[in-house]
Amino acid sequence: MQFNKNQFGVPQYPHDDARRLFVLASAIDLLARPTPSAIDALTGIDKTIIDSEIDKLREQYGMVIHKFGEIYRIESWGKILNKESVAKAMKAED
Repeated sequence: MQFNKNQFGVPQYPHDDARRLFVLASAIDLLARPTPSAIDALTGIDKTIIDSEIDKLREQYGMVIHKFGEIYRIESWGKILNKESVAKAMKAED
């Protein structure tokens, strides 16, 4: 299945697709200053729902993600996810 991509080539997965959460985690890891606005700009994930989406990463996948002011930081990918595999969601195959 093909997905639309934004201007940065990031696939725009449906709201109920787990890969959308993986794109969020990858963006936090990739960006120098992963603020809600920067994540929104890169991924197309609305900045108003980023905190609740991060809660899903914590609860469902065991990730440890901290927020310092407006900046997110990943402390741990948990026992289920690994950074390299999750990053593949940012580059969906055509």
